[in-house]
Amino acid sequence: MGAALEIRNLHVNVAETGESILRGVDLTIKQGEIHALMGPNGSGKSTLANVLLGNPAYEVTAGQIIFDGKELLEMEPDERSRAGLFLAFQYPVSIPGVTVANFLRQALNARMKAQDPGSKGIPVPQFARLLRSKMDQLEMDHSFAGRYLNEGFSGGEKKRAEILQMATLDPKIAILDETDSGLDIDALRIVSEGVNSLKGPDLGVLVITHYQRILNYIAPQFVHVMFRGRIVENGGPELALKLEETGYDWIREKYEVTE
Repeated sequence: MGAALEIRNLHVNVAETGESILRGVDLTIKQGEIHALMGPNGSGKSTLANVLLGNPAYEVTAGQIIFDGKELLEMEPDERSRAGLFLAFQYPVSIPGVTVANFLRQALNARMKAQDPGSKGIPVPQFARLLRSKMDQLEMDHSFAGRYLNEGFSGGEKKRAEILQMATLDPKIAILDETDSGLDIDALRIVSEGVNSLKGPDLGVLVITHYQRILNYIAPQFVHVMFRGRIVENGGPELALKLEETGYDWIREKYEVTE
């Protein structure tokens, strides 16, 4: 039986202001499953992604997050990553002076060191073979590895670098936070093909998106709609198509409440 990410009645505030963002989120994602989380802007989708990886800007006030049988909220962000969670950022940051290859090797070495304090890390030749194989799988030019991480990258290149990180780190559950943001159709297709090449029984994926268009390329089995900090609708791919055709007005009319 594979790992599962179980979110139970999760309530979250902005740490600095106390503003309530998530108001009782329930969601379970298992390895091998592809889920899409949709909703209008400001509904709490990206907040959920940040909370899952431990962003200190948010405070969990109630609920549980169980990952692979362990309480996620008791773990530091690096521990969550080593346990098998991965977050592809909506706006990846640049790290001048650090190449893509060096960044990934250090990330792998940190994982190995955590598992075995005496580990000397992955040998350079072994890492080079691994990285080349992952870049070939994603149809990426090998010269990409020598560039500084996200420095001068186009929007599409930044997102492809995120997918390369995901491929190399081999997570159990990956969260893609609006990976389609700022991408043209060609870049969207290339990034989506990268995600699809990694799909399988050992990887669960949560695609967070405002629009249906990325779901034309990454086909979800399960679609969830978030509104005002809660998941209010669940369904299959047909739910995403309905949102594409009708927008979110019917969600607002159905679930809008006066506070």
